[in-house]
Order: sequence, then structure tokens, then C-alpha cells
Amino acid sequence: MKKWFTGFSMCWGMFCAIPNPVRRWEQGCYRQMLLCLPFLGGFMGALWALFGKLLGCFPIPQPIFALCMAAFMWCVTGFIHLDGFMDCSDAVLSRRDLERRREILKDSHVGSFAVICLTLLALFQYSVWRSDIAAEKLWALPLLCAAVRCVSAGAVLGLAPLESSGYRTMEHSRSAAAAAWVMAAVCVGLGFLLPERGFLCVPVAVASAGLTVFLLRRNLGGMCGDISGAAITLGEACGCAALLL
Repeated sequence: MKKWFTGFSMCWGMFCAIPNPVRRWEQGCYRQMLLCLPFLGGFMGALWALFGKLLGCFPIPQPIFALCMAAFMWCVTGFIHLDGFMDCSDAVLSRRDLERRREILKDSHVGSFAVICLTLLALFQYSVWRSDIAAEKLWALPLLCAAVRCVSAGAVLGLAPLESSGYRTMEHSRSAAAAAWVMAAVCVGLGFLLPERGFLCVPVAVASAGLTVFLLRRNLGGMCGDISGAAITLGEACGCAALLL
């Protein structure tokens, strides 16, 4: 139980910008940290839904509402997943050889492809949240955010990492990866209980995150935190589009 408590604390400290009231870190708790990621995602998704409900209580213009909702998860996560999306955009779209793509992936400088992809993603998310939204649909967000993080955790735990990945020293586990994928399947099943077309959002989010992992891993030759972040970012964006459009 102590390892799970430490793992959740590590997960909160690394993947959430909200100050962590209990800071713990232990090298042997990486698997617990990753398996706690979906639960942290569900918590942040609930905050996202509550934030949207709160905004709806005031006569806020729709463009301002859309801007706030589109940017909320980026801010709450401290932009860590968005950083991975941008790094992968620079590396993959450079169309260089594998060794050079990996170098670009770890380069701290921001390239033109990252800026272009970020702009397109921001416009996409803003356009999605500009649509007319039934307040009841917002309660799908916790499940959606948890589901994409199940995919991310399963990929990191079960797939061979890049040599430059911070997860290369972690002991990988097929059973832990399977647990993450089972949680993803549970999220998809629970998604079918959502009203109206809400049942589509979780399968779309999971499929989008999984496809992102598959394509980026094949292009870069291994799994890493940047691919994980890109999968979460695109999974959430596509899931929200399926929910709201």
C-alpha cells in the first residue's frame, strides 16, 4: 500500500500542475506511478467538467468559454503532455533519417513544425468548444481523460523504450501493461452508459491515442514519454470532438 501511495504522489507531482500536498519519490515505484495515471486523469477530468459548469453559471461570451475550456487541461497538466506532442511533431515531420529524428526529439529548441502543429491543434480545440454544448455532456470528461491515460500507461509499461527515454531504467511488466489495457476497456464499456452520442467519445479517444502510439513508435523506433504525451493530447482532442460535435 505504501508503494501505491508513493506512486500516486509521484504521478501527481509529475503530471499535474496543481501543488502536491504530500511529496514523495521512490525509484522503485514507477509502475505504480504509471498505473495511477488514469485515476489522476479522471480527477483532472472532473475538475475540467466542474470548471465548465461553473463558467456556464455566468453570462460569458461563447468565444471566451471556448478559449477557457480548450486551454484548461493544458494548464492543469503544466503543459507536460503538450510538450511531448510538440517534440514529436518536430521529429517526425522533419522526415530525416532515424538517428536524426531521435536527436530532434530530444532537442530542447522549438522548431517550425512544432509551432505549426500547436497552432493547428489549438484552432481545432477552440473550434470544438465553440459548438453548442449541453451541460450534461461535460460529465463524460473524467472518463475520457482516464481512458487516454490508460492507453498511455499501457504503452509505456509494455513497449520497448527508446535508449534516450527516461523510462529505459524502469522494469517493464506485461502484467502491469495488461492491467492498464483492461482499465481502458472498462472505460470504453462505461462510456456506453453516457447519454446521447456521448458513448462515442471514449472509444474515439482510446482509438486515437492508440493509433498515435502505434504511428509515432514505428516512426521513432521505440516508446518514450514524448510519445505518451502526444497520445494523451491527441486522444483528448479527438474524444472531445466526438463528444461535442
